[in-house]
Amino acid sequence: MSELQLAVIDVKPGAAMDSQSGLQLLRPRIYGAFRAPPGPKKIAAIVMHPTSNFMGHYLIGPLAERGICCMGLNSRFVGNDTVLLMERAIQDLGAGVQYLREAGYEKVFLVGNSGGAALSAFYQAQAEQLTATHLPDGDPTHLHPSDLPPVDGLALCAAHLGRTRLMRDWIDPSVTDEHDPLSVDPALDMYDPRHRVPYEADFLARFSAAQKARMDRIEQWCLERLALLRGTPGAPRDQTFVVYRTHADPRCVDLSLDANARLPGSVWGDARQVNYSANAMGRTTSLTAFLSQWSSRSQADGPTNLARTTVPKLLLTYTGDQSTFPSTRDAWMAAGGSRIRNVDIVGGNHYLAGQPHLIPQAADAIAEFAHAL
Repeated sequence: MSELQLAVIDVKPGAAMDSQSGLQLLRPRIYGAFRAPPGPKKIAAIVMHPTSNFMGHYLIGPLAERGICCMGLNSRFVGNDTVLLMERAIQDLGAGVQYLREAGYEKVFLVGNSGGAALSAFYQAQAEQLTATHLPDGDPTHLHPSDLPPVDGLALCAAHLGRTRLMRDWIDPSVTDEHDPLSVDPALDMYDPRHRVPYEADFLARFSAAQKARMDRIEQWCLERLALLRGTPGAPRDQTFVVYRTHADPRCVDLSLDANARLPGSVWGDARQVNYSANAMGRTTSLTAFLSQWSSRSQADGPTNLARTTVPKLLLTYTGDQSTFPSTRDAWMAAGGSRIRNVDIVGGNHYLAGQPHLIPQAADAIAEFAHAL
């Protein structure tokens, strides 16, 4: 196998203090790791997530063995989504695409894994037609078409629909006090033993409506708070806050809902413990980051953006995934239209963890797709 190489890529500065590192603020950089197959530079891929460290991604080696240089690239927000702006993350992804183009690769495509799927769709939609000229809070993005060179295809695997839909599906509606992580309305608590599995249709309807209501309240508070801050001389333009209990998807415990071959629980373990943990998805966020990532105003919805793209697309459905489901597959397929096809990785969990025999299947499907671009 070819040697693992490091990519160090300069990127444009973002907002003030989008990093706690003085060095990063003075010279913004992102980092990637790749294996370059010997021979002509025909085709390359980037696998990137808004916040996860993908420099050790399980597809880098297998794709290199199949003649594809695959770079696991990290955004400037790796490991920290508190101030993450999706509009800045696609700028980082564009710097990676430019890096591979300048290295001489004839074709470049994106592997959108997990939360990287909606990121990849957002990127390509904007690369084909830039519309994200402003952030959801109204500030300009300063994106330029040259920041976003288009790619030649999108391969999505274990693909979430986007952070805005995840939060809508996962937020716990039983929270009664946004400042108290233990506050709970038992009538809306999916983890309360009085609500037996399989859940009753009436409970699920009330639960979903209350999820939306909580999301709407938080979003409205963000907008009002930003207006106050920006209308007050000398005040900061943003602030952080805590969103308690963001892992309450009934599908984690009721396997009859959106049924696939998954095991009970969350991709991170016991769902209730994750819900109450100090470091869960979206737990700490700024006002602007909430609007960009999690709110209904986010510009980074996966299927909406995928429908705007014209390149060939592949979807790999991991049928034992605890966080993507048949409805997830259906939404991607509807958005992709005639230019997308689905391949099931039968029994695959979200990370293909403990399933080394399935990784070559995923790599084979992606390589077949890529070599046909």
